Amino acid sequence: MNIPNSISAQTQSRKAEHIRICLEEDVQCHQITNGLERYRFTHCCLPELDRNDIDISTNFLAKRLGAPLLISSMTGGTEQAGIINQRLAQVAQDYKIAMGVGSQRVAVEKPQVADTFAIRKYAPDVLLLANLGAVQLNYKYGLDECLRVVEILEADALILHLNPLQECIQSKGDTNFRGLLDKIYKLCCKLPVPVIAKEVGNGISSVMAKKLLAAGVTAIDVAGAGGTSWAKVESERADNDLQRRLGKTFADWGLPTAECITTIRAIAPTVPLIASGGLRHGLDVAMAIALGADIAGLAMPFLQAAVVSEAALVDLVEVLIAEITTVLFCTGNATLEQLKHSGSLQRIQ
Repeated sequence: MNIPNSISAQTQSRKAEHIRICLEEDVQCHQITNGLERYRFTHCCLPELDRNDIDISTNFLAKRLGAPLLISSMTGGTEQAGIINQRLAQVAQDYKIAMGVGSQRVAVEKPQVADTFAIRKYAPDVLLLANLGAVQLNYKYGLDECLRVVEILEADALILHLNPLQECIQSKGDTNFRGLLDKIYKLCCKLPVPVIAKEVGNGISSVMAKKLLAAGVTAIDVAGAGGTSWAKVESERADNDLQRRLGKTFADWGLPTAECITTIRAIAPTVPLIASGGLRHGLDVAMAIALGADIAGLAMPFLQAAVVSEAALVDLVEVLIAEITTVLFCTGNATLEQLKHSGSLQRIQ
């Protein structure tokens, strides 16, 4: 595939702008939440457990994880992004947690930046997730490009991210989503690794999850509303008033993360399910798992720590693990599986 240099440069510049805006501007949802405030754990005053015996390890996509955590897809394609990904990969390896990378379209368009995604050497034992926009299947991408991004990362699975709202707000966005389910089906039949369908912060409904699973997708990452608003991000970098206005209008659009988890789990009891979207600490993670998710993804907290130092990332993971463990201890559950079936989480509104 021959990509004009101007297009690849634009993609690379967009990646740098996304990092800056997420860190410096107010691009969080305000009017919509992740929905977890509607739930509360029932406190157990006598757990009958030794906290040191609590086990928060789990299996996901045939990989053993030390904790039910995913460093959600964020970045790649620039020098700063390469440093961020290296730091994230190292902490993922140290704690045996999963990690995704940002869209690798830039690595397809500009192969010289592929090394900013090539993190397997830092994380040899980690569940690593490659990433491309599903809409690119309508813009001359196919099996070869998907195999390429999996190869760059030496990935265990491929995320196809679904971002219709972001593409609407993005100047010159790719908005032809026609016929994608059939193309996803054909890709899933040929790709040698599992495919994960993921939104980018507006959520996946149970109706769409059912269609995606029928198309051959192995796992779902709900990526619900309540955290970073990519409509706001694209509004910040828009080059005209119309796009800026659109981003502001749809800043709080989407399905809350909690709603996505419960409705998808109801129609697909065994599908590998990732909860992400506005999760900010270990209590959120534990709630998401109690609602039915298998693991939970966080992006903004990891990005904020990664730009500071490796030590800041270690501190973050230690806190997340302590928070998850504390939930299990104070609800009288020794494992994540027990937590899921304990009835400890109650809806309060």
